[in-house]
Amino acid sequence: MSVQPQETVKPETASRQGSSGTDHAASSRKVLIGLIALLLLLGYAFQGSRSLWSTDEGRYSGNAAQMLDSGNYLMPAFSPDRINITKPPMTTWVIAGSMDLFGRNAWAVRAPYALAFVLTGLLLFAMGGRLVPDAPWLPSLIYACSLVPFMGANVVSTDVLLTLFEALAALGFVRSHFGPRTATGRNGLWLMWLGFGLAFLTKGPPGLLPLLGMAPFVLRRDGWPGLGRLFTPTGLLLFLVAGFSWYAIVVMRTPGLLHYYLHYEVYDRLFTGAQGRHSQWYGWIVVYLPVLSLGTLPWWPAMGRGIRKAVHAACWRQWWGQATAPLFLLLWFAIPLVVFCLSRSRLPMYLLPLFLPLSLMLALDLRSRVDLTRNRQRLALAAWILVLLTLKAVAAYAVHPKVDNLKRAQELEQTTGGASYDALVFILDKTSHTAVEESTPWGMRIYTHRPVYGIAWHAQDRAARVCKELDREANSLFLIAPRIDPAQVATIMDRCPGHVTRTVVGAWRHQTLVLVRH
Repeated sequence: MSVQPQETVKPETASRQGSSGTDHAASSRKVLIGLIALLLLLGYAFQGSRSLWSTDEGRYSGNAAQMLDSGNYLMPAFSPDRINITKPPMTTWVIAGSMDLFGRNAWAVRAPYALAFVLTGLLLFAMGGRLVPDAPWLPSLIYACSLVPFMGANVVSTDVLLTLFEALAALGFVRSHFGPRTATGRNGLWLMWLGFGLAFLTKGPPGLLPLLGMAPFVLRRDGWPGLGRLFTPTGLLLFLVAGFSWYAIVVMRTPGLLHYYLHYEVYDRLFTGAQGRHSQWYGWIVVYLPVLSLGTLPWWPAMGRGIRKAVHAACWRQWWGQATAPLFLLLWFAIPLVVFCLSRSRLPMYLLPLFLPLSLMLALDLRSRVDLTRNRQRLALAAWILVLLTLKAVAAYAVHPKVDNLKRAQELEQTTGGASYDALVFILDKTSHTAVEESTPWGMRIYTHRPVYGIAWHAQDRAARVCKELDREANSLFLIAPRIDPAQVATIMDRCPGHVTRTVVGAWRHQTLVLVRH
């Protein structure tokens, strides 16, 4: 047996290799620091400058205020007498925690969304290390500078947090199925199921939509054994603990809640137009086409190239045959998009999580085209960032729609002349409690520092609700909708137990204002 001499490395060669490695590490740190700085700038700039607009921003901020005031952190609620069971509590928890730290203001309400935007960008950076290793920062840059993710981070909704947790789940999947097969594969699956659990606690079943892309990819690449390994028992246990514990508790405590979730929040959203959210056959065109077209600015050339590839059967056969990253990203994007289009409940922000695979697909196309060492590209990027910040500033300082809750509160204060009252009670020209939840300006609670109630005038229990509010709040301002006769409301009040005095203090936005003392 002959022994081969070991290769010797000259000192100057080793020095050059060590220097190269040090330079690469320093360069990577610079890139990461620059990326974090950009994400923080785009996420937090003007984040508290725009006041809270209804419906969603008012609803979730009002829920958080009620949670803090009541000390009931289990069940989100609009007011002391009306729980909010339309969504799981993650969004309300996050906002309540921020308001508890930073006060009851628009910045505190939106600060978690800027943080979610930053963390989502960093998770994309981590995914880029596996899927786009020669430019891992590029998916984050594309996501951060795309119009929909950027503007979405300034809007209070469930979708920004949902996108963060789906990104966490996707990172776990990428770590377990791409790159070196090490012990991190199993840990990646645990991370994936934890992410899906948090996503489920944020928005329910829509949080699992990425699985519809992951499962066929794994089946194509690794067969049925690979699909079985995807559903690891430890991972499923993590998912059940993180995602289902709250559901189990509230369903046991609230009769009829399980039927509500399955019927109204799942079946009606998918198969009926009960919620009135663009349920027409063409609704997906009206809602989603603008999101995908305007929302992908300024990456239109890469989108065009991707669409041209996607319409060719040969490309599909190639992607399906290779079963590599492009196939996974295409399935992750396309299958949930089809589900959103077929669903009868459609809103623009529903597509926000799809900008995760879209950013990674665009990065695969642009990795050889984007070179930020070129002055021309750096100037173009800086100009676009300035455009984005300007749009955010204009929305904050120049746009004041009727649903602006600060504007509402200021107008009401001027109309009432600073009259003393402890609560706002809106008598609405509605027939159902669901309509009341959509129409009541719950966000006024943040600016008036008073609880807000909503009563459907045409509901069967209207009298009981009026008396209940009088009993709970001894000094209230009733705001009666234009087509409701204040005399009829007064008749109901007179039938309630106890003595009631009423004083009409004016009109606000065509609503009669009545100060009621009980």
